[in-house]
Amino acid sequence: MTERTAQATALDPVFAGDVAERVARFTMEGGKRNRSQFLWWAYRACGGGPADAQAALRVGAALELIQTCALVHDDVMDGSQVRRGRPALHVDVEARYAPAARPPRGPRFGEAAAILAGDLALAWADDVLADTELALEPARRVRALWSSMRTEMVAGQYLDIQGQATSSRSMARAIRIACLKSALYSVERPLALGATLAGADAATTEALCSAGRCVGIAFQIRDDLHDVFGGPAPTGGKPTGGDLRSGKPTYLVAVARARAEAAGDRRALAVLEGSIGRADLSEADLDEVRNVLVTTGARETVEAKIDRLVAQGMRHLETAHLQPAGHRRLHELLHAAAGAPPSDGPPPDGGGRAEVGPRPGRGGPPEGGPPLSLLFAIATATATEGPR
Repeated sequence: MTERTAQATALDPVFAGDVAERVARFTMEGGKRNRSQFLWWAYRACGGGPADAQAALRVGAALELIQTCALVHDDVMDGSQVRRGRPALHVDVEARYAPAARPPRGPRFGEAAAILAGDLALAWADDVLADTELALEPARRVRALWSSMRTEMVAGQYLDIQGQATSSRSMARAIRIACLKSALYSVERPLALGATLAGADAATTEALCSAGRCVGIAFQIRDDLHDVFGGPAPTGGKPTGGDLRSGKPTYLVAVARARAEAAGDRRALAVLEGSIGRADLSEADLDEVRNVLVTTGARETVEAKIDRLVAQGMRHLETAHLQPAGHRRLHELLHAAAGAPPSDGPPPDGGGRAEVGPRPGRGGPPEGGPPLSLLFAIATATATEGPR
């Protein structure tokens, strides 16, 4: 990120310090790198080798930057105060200028700065992709996937906030949001990008995409469960109950309402109607909602659906013609994304078990995953430079 922040400093030191450097830190210092890992291991599993590895790393870095955009904007829209155990970017900027900014300008200024920071991350992501050297046909397919992914991400986020505003109760709508906001953007499109960069055939790419969609939906509805029943760790340092308080149209709540209506359980319906969307929901109130989610069978139903989706995703994965080592690693990553315990996995003909996830600053061989130091060094390099 050094080159990007240096360019920002040349424009204006205040802009660089307040916006560009925060974007760089946010991108470099946190996150699980799931999207770039899915891309990398799809690339490796589909036979991608050293010749196009730099391109794969660059597109992986672009995914991390677009994720920064999504999270920074998401925190503004949700009014979240915490991200990854630290103040959200808009909260951090607001605190920086609190002594000088008069109410009500302070909070609005922090939110405005975060919107611009997200815009900058998106611009950097597009720059990285545009500067990635690819042959004509792969470049065309990668650009088409990238364009679709950006639009799907925005559509999913919009339907999420629209569902909050209209108090949507539809299970089908909740699944549609999960598909657009998480399954496509977080899993399916990164897998498709990796397969495309490796020159995979249509059948293999389709199998990976189908696996990614199933697991991506499972990932989102598992996240819904974590928001209600998990602690701060599974929810990225945020307190539990945030989705309930904001009235998000989650599949978990939609199932609970449907089951309560079918059973004629007026008390459960009254608890849900009186609690969902209440910003001042207390811990005692939250416990009451949890009880309804358990007694209506919603929690068990959602957990069973997650298991079915993961199993279906694994069946799709097994139909793809993949390199054994990459196959095994994708199998592990998909299970981990859905929060499911790993199965026995594919036959162990791909060698020893690879360690899970790249380590910051690690510089091992390609089989160990994309080292973050290299990934971001390449992301900030110009197209004419070689890998560092």
